[in-house]
Amino acid sequence: MSKGIHQQRGLEFIKPYVPGKPIEEVKREYGLDDVIKMASNENPLGVSPKALAAMQAALSRLNHYPDAASYEFRSALAEHFDVDMSQVAVGNGADDLILELSMAYLEDGDEVVVSRSSFPMYDIHATAMRARMVKTSLTSEYGIDLDAMASAITERTKIVYVCNPNNPTGTIVRAAEVDAFIQRVPKSVLIVIDEAYYEMVDSDSFPNSLAYIKEGRKNVFVLRTFSKVYGLAGIRIGYGFAHSDSISTLFKIKPPFNVNVLAQAAGIAALQDSDFVTQSVDTNKIARQILYRELDRLGLSYADSHTNFILFRIGPNAADVQQSLLKRGVIVRPCSGYDLPEFLRVSIGTPAQNERFIMTLSEVLRA
Repeated sequence: MSKGIHQQRGLEFIKPYVPGKPIEEVKREYGLDDVIKMASNENPLGVSPKALAAMQAALSRLNHYPDAASYEFRSALAEHFDVDMSQVAVGNGADDLILELSMAYLEDGDEVVVSRSSFPMYDIHATAMRARMVKTSLTSEYGIDLDAMASAITERTKIVYVCNPNNPTGTIVRAAEVDAFIQRVPKSVLIVIDEAYYEMVDSDSFPNSLAYIKEGRKNVFVLRTFSKVYGLAGIRIGYGFAHSDSISTLFKIKPPFNVNVLAQAAGIAALQDSDFVTQSVDTNKIARQILYRELDRLGLSYADSHTNFILFRIGPNAADVQQSLLKRGVIVRPCSGYDLPEFLRVSIGTPAQNERFIMTLSEVLRA
């Protein structure tokens, strides 16, 4: 006879995801009045103005449930990206779609191939479904190693996650590499290409992943989000593209109202705010170069980033440096949870935030 309530055995092996500390928590913990957060890759310019106006206009409709199928939102995405609406999924952030993919496709003993240094939610949701994680190392340039991933696939592999650009390194895999990889992956394996930061990439060799969807390939799923370049992290809107068979599979298990009224309105409006996207991308590019220059001055190595964050190496005392920054009111991301214990990740902020980060980091390193 059972002596109590027991969690399902998949949870035994999960390390909970730990997000960047909220500003208010750091203020309380260290008795600070002025804290900046540069740990969660948020847009320092704020919210897309068109999305903000659309949310304000939708406030009077909050007594109604949202459209469970997100018809208008999915239609807008389909038109914007020139795909069929049957190839579009939306969720409560991209995390929600990762969970749905795990629930839809994974069973006990299945394998999921990921990089040892990539977005932790792949691990958490797959492990909850009692799948086995197969992890590959980064390349010498801190990039996803697609050759190693392809070689790690077995008859038990169900999903492969390719984070491009990769979080936390900011590096990309190029079109030729992705093409070769897809040719090596069996059609029975779902290739999930996570492109949360794709708008910020400035490279002619970045793959056109939607081409795989448009040509009818059944084992590719492309994930994207409104959290980064559109500044909508606070209301959680993720979306994805795949063959209509994969999308209909997700509809079997998705929560009925997983994208709320405000999120749907914001997403539709944000797609039309090309000026805000351009401003965000251009501002980020300039600030990234300034931070590169300052990290060079401090003698710190870093990964070549195509995102709004930079991974940089401190050394064995990285955790101590991160805590010292925290005590001085600067929140950056420790990377031990990404299997990179000697590194920190800093989000690119406003000019004032970037300057304060460098000044504080300089003080900590001197101390």
